This record gives sequence, C-alpha cells and structure tokens, in this order.
Amino acid sequence: MDQNVLETIRQTVTGNPVVLYMKGTPQFPQCGFSGLAAQVLKACGVTDYVAINVLADAGVYENLKYYANWPTFPQLYIKGELIGGSDIMKEMYEKGELQKLIESAKA
Repeated sequence: MDQNVLETIRQTVTGNPVVLYMKGTPQFPQCGFSGLAAQVLKACGVTDYVAINVLADAGVYENLKYYANWPTFPQLYIKGELIGGSDIMKEMYEKGELQKLIESAKA
C-alpha cells in the first residue's frame, strides 16, 4: 500500500465533485462495466467530471482498492464519497437517486 498514491486519490476525490475511476476513458472504455458507468453519467447529463484511466497508472490501479475498500473498477465518487460501481450506478439511476446526488454535488 503506497501512502503517497492514497493521498493523491484522496485529493482527487475530495477536490472534484464527480470522479470516475475506470478502465479506459469515457470515449474509449476498456471494459463493459466502465462503458456502462460512463453511459450512466452521460444519461444523467454529466459532461464535466474527472475520469481516471486506472490502466494508465499502475500506482492507482494497485492502491485504489485500499482507499475505499472496494476491489473492482469502475468506482464512482461524488463529493469525496464512494458511490460504487456500474451496477450500483445503474440501479441508482433507474430509481432517480443518482441524478439527485449529482445535482447536489454541483450546488
């Protein structure tokens, strides 16, 4: 566990309203789950968020699972809080909950 990387992750998720750690990019996701996560954010009308490609940063890839004790990707953070992966995002979107969280993050 690299404390410097964990601190960088903390600064990223607390310093930006919406952060998505994913495999690939929103334009070119490298797994179906990451693609779904990007699609859900798009469906929520979110265009301005920080997307971090965990495949491009070995330190983040290895240490993110320790940050919030969540072992898989993607990981969505809103206002510094882990929301979850693509399945949770999709479920929250279908219930209208994710949109409300995103709106509160913009305020």
